Amino acid sequence: MCLCSTLIHMKTITLHKTWTIEASTEDVAKIMTDFEHFPKHFPKVAQSIKILNRDGNVLDIEASVKSFGRVFKVKMKTEILPGRGFISDNDSYQFGTSGHEELLLSPHDDGTLIDYTYNVTIHNKWLQIVATPLIKMYSMKFWEKAVIDELKKKVEKIS
Repeated sequence: MCLCSTLIHMKTITLHKTWTIEASTEDVAKIMTDFEHFPKHFPKVAQSIKILNRDGNVLDIEASVKSFGRVFKVKMKTEILPGRGFISDNDSYQFGTSGHEELLLSPHDDGTLIDYTYNVTIHNKWLQIVATPLIKMYSMKFWEKAVIDELKKKVEKIS
């Protein structure tokens, strides 16, 4: 009899960046916590969003997101922090990653400070080798262009 075990190698990458936007925290929060309209607001990132369950400010979401030229399904357990952003635990089971995401908003002299952190865990070793450099080098730059730049266009019109 052979007792075998599978060692699961996981690697976590922390992505973090802050931005200031010349708009009120309220205006930024309205767009950034409007998950139903993410595909309209941020089409380069979100293909579709379906709210499966809502219990107050806690949402169970199934999303089709765009990353590295492909579309992936993601399950999200998201807590909306009214007027302050959101916190989300995400499982991108098709891509082989999971993560803890925080988008926190606070008033700033120039408008709103966005403090964004995403801890990405890569679950299989071969994907770590391929995806780690891409995630580190391109993910935040892409997110800034696809989300933050689009957000600026939208809220600067409001404010």
